[in-house]
Amino acid sequence: MLVIGIFGEGKTTQLLVASQVALSMQLGFAVWPLMRFTGERVKMGEFANRVWLKILGWATAGIIILLNLKLLLDTFLPASVLKGFYGLLELPVPS
Repeated sequence: MLVIGIFGEGKTTQLLVASQVALSMQLGFAVWPLMRFTGERVKMGEFANRVWLKILGWATAGIIILLNLKLLLDTFLPASVLKGFYGLLELPVPS
């Protein structure tokens, strides 16, 4: 409410987007140890993740981390560097 009071109601959308970006960046740091901990039979015993759940969980964690890295690259690298990088991977260049 303090930010809305200072910057006005027009900035609430930008504030919401910024908060969601910050949360998405933190998600990889939460999923990684969760998968490690719940996958260990010594700690979890019979409740440890089964193989299919490990595959699904690690794939999801990998996708989250890769998408966050892409967001960081798109945000902080100049377009000329990204054009060459995405060209190698045959990905569309963000505008």
